[in-house]
Amino acid sequence: MPTSYYKSENKDFTLLKGDCIELLNSFDFKFDMIFADPPYHLSNGGISVQSGKMVSVNKGDWDKSNGYEEDYLFDKSWIFACRNKLKSNGTIWISGTYHNIFSVARCLAELGFKILNCITWEKTNPPPNLSCKYFTHSAEYILWARKEQKVSHYFNYELMKIINGGTQMRDVWRLPAIAPWEKSCGKHPTQKPLCVLSRIIQASTLPGAWILDPFTGSSTTGIAANLLGRRFLGIDQNEEFLELSKERREEINDISKRTLYLEKLQKQAQLFEDKEIQTLNEPLVEYGQDLPILILTMVNGKIK
Repeated sequence: MPTSYYKSENKDFTLLKGDCIELLNSFDFKFDMIFADPPYHLSNGGISVQSGKMVSVNKGDWDKSNGYEEDYLFDKSWIFACRNKLKSNGTIWISGTYHNIFSVARCLAELGFKILNCITWEKTNPPPNLSCKYFTHSAEYILWARKEQKVSHYFNYELMKIINGGTQMRDVWRLPAIAPWEKSCGKHPTQKPLCVLSRIIQASTLPGAWILDPFTGSSTTGIAANLLGRRFLGIDQNEEFLELSKERREEINDISKRTLYLEKLQKQAQLFEDKEIQTLNEPLVEYGQDLPILILTMVNGKIK
């Protein structure tokens, strides 16, 4: 049984430090939904623009490509581990760009998932293309798949329709990249915006659901999950990222900060053609089963 790196007082937010494949194989638990923002394998020495300055696209050694076949085998191994932790009616969302999304789609098909949608997240504020030799990269892709071919999944169709102003929501989402207010505790190099994760969570889970993120980073998935009354387990190998996740979670213990974030999410949705984002009106449910994770505490300077 693994030991938690951090666990919130009400047990709705848990972090584990280590390799996600090893840790997922070390306990028995089934999640309602998984969101994964894996390495895109795009740290290849290129350049981009950030805050008006030229910057490297390199995120770290963890994001470098080892060639298509090695990258594919890596993707297949962690997706297989995640599949074993999904409920039979559970779904998985995996983000990417052209660097990795085709490998991910291949793995999903080979492992027996049913791909439901390929969401195009069109960023409203992408960085410009400095080379002027090809079109500006302004989108990421998020594959949504269910575990079983013939077991029905949960989709909050009516809520998505309401959010979209009374019409069916399409698979192109025009939403902004991360906003400055989302970096109040620090910055992660591939941090996703809360508006994207909030939509994903509301579309595919009910309040009280358990959500897993095997590459948690700064835990935007977990913050969105808790703001919306869901429970969360995040895994990462980087202690700096885990500390950032911990700070972000403790920040929303402040009710005024939690309310402010929900209000900003509502305004973001309205600004980008969604009439409203239903973050405050879903019924709450009592939490049930807890994760089989040990909690370490300090007593008189000793770990108990």
